Amino acid sequence: MDFALILFLLLLVTGGVWLLDRFVLAAKRCEGVEEPWWVEYAKSFFPVILIVFFIRSFLVEPFKIPSGSMIPTLQVGDFILVNKFTYGIRLPIVNQKIVQLNDPQRGDVMVFHYPENPSLDYIKRVVGLPGDTVEYRNKRLWINGEEQNHQADGDYNYVETGLNFVHTEKRIETLGEHKHEVLVNPEAPTLHLNAVAVFAGQENCSYDNDMVRCKVPEGHYFMLGDNRDNSRDSRYWGFVPDRQIVGKAFFIWMNFSDLKRVGLSVK
Repeated sequence: MDFALILFLLLLVTGGVWLLDRFVLAAKRCEGVEEPWWVEYAKSFFPVILIVFFIRSFLVEPFKIPSGSMIPTLQVGDFILVNKFTYGIRLPIVNQKIVQLNDPQRGDVMVFHYPENPSLDYIKRVVGLPGDTVEYRNKRLWINGEEQNHQADGDYNYVETGLNFVHTEKRIETLGEHKHEVLVNPEAPTLHLNAVAVFAGQENCSYDNDMVRCKVPEGHYFMLGDNRDNSRDSRYWGFVPDRQIVGKAFFIWMNFSDLKRVGLSVK
């Protein structure tokens, strides 16, 4: 069950008990008689749950990075904070936007509900905005017919789960004014065609062994992982609709395996 829904149900239960006691039970209780234990617990937890629910729903929400698809920007085991109001204020549970603020920009690291299974949250980098034509060809990124600037930045090696050693080339990629690091594995194919799913809007895309090109529909975004050859992203499952956006990642608050990462901003 979704954690936000669990919090909401707990809020309803504890709040309901608090109201019941305030307006009904307390008036009937004889002087000197202690509150029932379930009333005492509900009244104690209600303000705590209310504060947590408000912060998590409208301000910031914590997430843990479970995979290496965003290496080197985010490492497995990073605990991050996500700004919930950057892209607008949304009603909790239903995720309906009620106040429009900023739109996602190319280069943003964004958390969203995974289109193939909205109960899961994914994190990738925004590459294509509504109306953009995004092309990933021979491991280079093109947007609206223009190749995005990238510069070689040496090698980057890491160990995957299962102690598999991976050698990659690191690049500094520029999206507009936003610079970030990406990894490319020279031994991996540009695209795994057999891994491409059937998705809404697939008629906007064309594929071959070395290229994918997509026209991003209105109200949708095209996402890529920074670890380009170890990321299942919009190349494989399509576009992220605005209604499934969760927020913008901005801060690493803990990594128990590498404390030096604590306090880093997400760029």
